[in-house]
Amino acid sequence: MSVEFRGVAGLGQIGNIKKSSKSQSDVKTGATQGKDTVQFSSVLQNVNKAQVGGDENSERAERVAELKQQVADGSYQPDLNKVASSLLQFLMEDK
Repeated sequence: MSVEFRGVAGLGQIGNIKKSSKSQSDVKTGATQGKDTVQFSSVLQNVNKAQVGGDENSERAERVAELKQQVADGSYQPDLNKVASSLLQFLMEDK
């Protein structure tokens, strides 16, 4: 059985696989001589900072848990004037 890939000129084009001219022994010795470095994107660094936030995040998490419990109990009573005010402000900024 043969498989035909239309528009692909051989297996080398699939997934941008490139063959290296270095042998495995050259790659191993080069890795032991130099130092490996890792760099994370700024987005990932910001996510890490947000997760490590500390007391501020724990207070927020407690408040969120309290509100979730109130919603589940049916005892949550939002201030309807604040909700309406925020909604109107949002709609006015959108225009």
